[in-house]
Amino acid sequence: MEKNIEVSLLLDFYGELLKPGVRQTIDLYYNDDLSLAEVADQCGITRQGVRDSIKRGEAQLFDFEKKLGVMRRFREVDDGLSKIDGLAAEIAQNSSDKKTAELAEQIRALAGGLKE
Repeated sequence: MEKNIEVSLLLDFYGELLKPGVRQTIDLYYNDDLSLAEVADQCGITRQGVRDSIKRGEAQLFDFEKKLGVMRRFREVDDGLSKIDGLAAEIAQNSSDKKTAELAEQIRALAGGLKE
């Protein structure tokens, strides 16, 4: 996965664990696509200060994921729900038994609800 996307996703999962200033610099840099100089102007710090803050924050985000694995687990659950939905759709489509087809559709609805 591209680093920019990965950092942005990690910020979604763990951003509240960062100091507010660090979270803001990462958010402005990765999500708002501002340059280091533009982030520095908005935050009232030097360009080097922004760079250091971003690097420190990135390291913390990757460390959180390594230790906690919330994003990895989220992806596993999301993938599993997609597979369940696909299998239930196949069962519903190929079942000659009305009750089995109805149950498969209920499974699909539950899986879809959990993905939201």
